[in-house]
Parts: sequence; C-alpha cells; structure tokens
Amino acid sequence: MRRRLINSTLAVVLVVIAVFGVSLVIVETRTITNSARERVESEAVRLASIVDSRLLSDEKVTVGILKDQVAIEERYAVIEMPGHPPLELGEKPEGDVIAYTAPGEQGEKVTVEEPRSAVTQEVGRTLLIIAGVALLAVVAAVLLAVRQANRLTSPLTDLASTAERLGSGDPRPRHKRYGVPELDRVADVLDGSAERIARMLTAERRLAADASHQLRTPLTALSMRLEEITMTDDLDEVKEEATIALAQVERLTDVVERLLTNSRDPRTGSAVSFDLDEVIKQQLEEWRPAYRSAGRAIVSSGKRHLTAVGTPGAVAQVLAALIENSLMHGGGTVALRTRVTGNQAVIEVTDEGPGVPSELGSRIFERTISGRNSTGIGLAVARDLAEADGGRLEMLQASPPVFGLFLSRTPMRKNQDGDEAGHTIR
Repeated sequence: MRRRLINSTLAVVLVVIAVFGVSLVIVETRTITNSARERVESEAVRLASIVDSRLLSDEKVTVGILKDQVAIEERYAVIEMPGHPPLELGEKPEGDVIAYTAPGEQGEKVTVEEPRSAVTQEVGRTLLIIAGVALLAVVAAVLLAVRQANRLTSPLTDLASTAERLGSGDPRPRHKRYGVPELDRVADVLDGSAERIARMLTAERRLAADASHQLRTPLTALSMRLEEITMTDDLDEVKEEATIALAQVERLTDVVERLLTNSRDPRTGSAVSFDLDEVIKQQLEEWRPAYRSAGRAIVSSGKRHLTAVGTPGAVAQVLAALIENSLMHGGGTVALRTRVTGNQAVIEVTDEGPGVPSELGSRIFERTISGRNSTGIGLAVARDLAEADGGRLEMLQASPPVFGLFLSRTPMRKNQDGDEAGHTIR
C-alpha cells in the first residue's frame, strides 16, 4: 500500500507538471521571441529617427556619432541613405536572424538584425528554471507522499496487529489514536470490541468458577445419598433416600439454571413469596450427614412460619454456602436462627469456631479472599445471589462468626413509572 500511495501521488504530480510545464514552455518561448522582435523594431525606429533629425539639420551621419547615441550591443544595423554609402554598426550575425527595417522621412532605411541564437539561449535559461522548479516539485511530492503513506500505513499495520491480538485471545484495549478520523473510528470499534470480549471472558471464567464451586456440594451430598442407598437392603429406607436424592437433583438443576441466569443478567430474578421453614428444613436434612461425619451438629431456632420474598433456590444456595463455610472453617455446633427486623426476615448462621481473622474484615466477601486454602468464591457468590433477589448478606459479628441473610417480607410491584415499589402481604 505504501508503494501504491507513493506511485499514485508521483504520477499525479508528473501529469500536472507535464500539462502545465509544456504550456508554460510554449508561452515563455513565444513571449521571449516577441520581446526580441519588439526590441529589434524599437531599435530600428529609434535609429531612423536619429538619422532623420541629423539629415534635416544638414549634419553628418557617421558610425561614430550613431555608436555614441545608441547602444547596439549584440545587434547589427545597416543605414542606407540616398547618395551616401551604407553605414554598418556592429558585426553581421551568422545564421538565422530576427530583422526589421524602419523607413525614414528623408528616404533612408534603417535595418536592425539580432541573431536568433540569443533568443534560443534565453529560452534555454527559462527551460532550466522551469525544469528546476519541476524537479523541486517532484522531490516535495515524493517527500509528502512518503510522509502521508507512513501516516496511513503505520496505523493500518497497528490496527491489524490489534485485531490479530484480539483473535489470539488478548482482549486488552490499546486506547491509541492516530489523528485520522476514519482510522480513529476503527480504533474505537476495536477497543470497544476488546472491552466486550474481556467482559465476556471474565463472565465465562466467573461462571465456570461459580459453577464448579456451587455444584461441588450438591454433587457430594447426592453421592452420599446414593452410597447410603447401595449400602441398605431396607426398601422403605431406599425409597426415602431416593426421594431425598431426587429432591437434591431438582435443586441441582435449579442451581445450574440460577447460575446461567445470573451470569447473563445478575438483576434477573424470579422472586416469589415462600416459607423460610421449608428452605431451612431442606438444608438441615442435606447437611446433617456431612456434619455427623465430622462429629458436629447443625440445629435451627428462632421465629417460625416466616414468609420471605425471593427465589427459594437462590436462598438455599446462600444458606448452603454459609453452612459449608462453617463446616470447613468453623467449629462446634452450627445454628440457623430466624428473626424479624422491621419489614425484613433475617436468617443468622453462626458456629462456635474462632471466627473471621481480623486482617480479613469486610474483605471476606471479595473473590479469592479466604482464611484458609479454599477458593474464596463461596461467600462472594452467596452475596451476589442475595443481592440479585433484592436481599443482602452481611457479616454481623467476626468472633464468634455470625452471618446474616436479610430478605424482604414485602413483594415488589411495578408502579406507573416502571420503578419497583412494595406493598404489605396480609
């Protein structure tokens, strides 16, 4: 492309120089020739007037007198007077000449000649000047073409490199502009695409991490139920365990759907009014075998028959994350307590362990932040799920640890302006 830009610019300049240069040469040649003829004619008329004036005064007309009055220089002049021999001024030129004869009032004739070679030399000097200017124009055009080609091709090469990096999986925007509106527009589009790709990759990685973390516990619990089924011959116990396993499969499906929905739009939810006792009971049944295996207990207490607004599956996942966190990092008995504050239902999860280290503090909900060798994802996902349902998850106390899940008891409705508003359940 660089070579094509230079060649096209040079071709345009050469065409312009050829058209205007030839025209200028023709005009200058005619101008110089006409000027030479006017000089010869003017000189002949002037010599004739001098001769006339001397003849009228009965004065002598000699070569010396005429040389003193008229500068002949490179011209040749012949004065023919009746009854007198011709007078010659200068040297007769050889070759082609420009001549003019001016008649006098006393019958004399004055002929002035100038060699055409002088005109040719002047035309040659003019051609050299025109050629020099044309050469300078060509050099300036080449330099300008090279500069413009570099200005255009370098950004294009840079943009191609950026596009190649995007294709290879490096979505970092460069935020580099080139001062050319069209190229800057392409750079804006590429940077916007890079940011969107980066967000998509981040969302995909986050979904994969969340899915692996959130699915691990339900799958572990399900495998434990299946193991218990394989180890018993009691048909009633097999049916009971199978029923629980099927319920866990349904919750596992709900986990997957919730993760996919939350990854597309965290604000999207299917909040309904539900009974907290059912969700808490389900979590106790699901986690008791794991706590029994660890030699610990999990219990519930507090206000019963509370109705909250949210997604039961999401609330179950939040409680599962808190219970699993207590199992891994806490100690002693884990208690789930329910209470009411204002228009909110609160589920508190606490244990008898050492609590959250002071250096973590409120950072406990940040991703990759963990007090031990864990992923540091569970609490972060739990808070996101709670906020997606219009609730919130907070650490109420560091030692002993107390986490509180706050859920609204008032369903949300859309008002005339499209905003969400609440009304009390009766």
